[in-house]
Amino acid sequence: MTHPTLLVIAHGSRDPRHAATVHALTERVRAERPGLRVETAFLEFNALSVPRVLERLAAQGADEVVALPLLLTRAFHAKTDIPSVLREARARLPRLHIRQAEVLGPSPLLNATLGRRLREAGVRPGDLPRTGLVLASAGSTDPEAIAVIAEIARELRHTGWCAVRPAFASALLPRTEDVVRELRAEGVDRVAVAPYVIAPGRLPDRIAAGAEAAGADVLADVLGPAPELARLLLNRFDEARVPVGASLSA
Repeated sequence: MTHPTLLVIAHGSRDPRHAATVHALTERVRAERPGLRVETAFLEFNALSVPRVLERLAAQGADEVVALPLLLTRAFHAKTDIPSVLREARARLPRLHIRQAEVLGPSPLLNATLGRRLREAGVRPGDLPRTGLVLASAGSTDPEAIAVIAEIARELRHTGWCAVRPAFASALLPRTEDVVRELRAEGVDRVAVAPYVIAPGRLPDRIAAGAEAAGADVLADVLGPAPELARLLLNRFDEARVPVGASLSA
């Protein structure tokens, strides 16, 4: 095999919607780049596991794999779990060259996906000056990841929203419902909640429940298999293949 394989590594979930969404996204990636072999693996809960997929690829004669974390920020899974799994695989499969790509965020393409989901939920450009946006992420104890979410909120604030505030489904406060109520108390006319999460599951459900409990006017869908997200996966794949010191052509 002369072309690298793209291995998309998702966290996994007991919720079947999670794996279904991840597979729909990788199908879109295949459609965007015919001829590229795209495989999917999960860290836990779902089949197939990362070691199992890499073993199969090696047995089929693959010689190069780009392992792409399906993660929005560089937190524990990107810094510890995935590198550990890949180190073990390299030791067992020395003929298989495995390269880890960067996580997906931050990226203008993620912001574009958020915009797509909000428009699909009914937000129009003219609504932004009187609408507060709750950027609801899964949450993390990693300061680098939290800083990224805060920076995205600041960037979005400059796109026309009257306010943009982060919220978290786990690990940190405030929760989605707290931020919705805070914006209402400040006199914001309308409040929209945008889950900064790729696939459905327990934490996105918690975000949705908080939005409903606090009476948010708009709840966008998760990022899901959006075309912008598929393009972002391919960008990260291409970047991982560029030698250190080189640059991608326009």
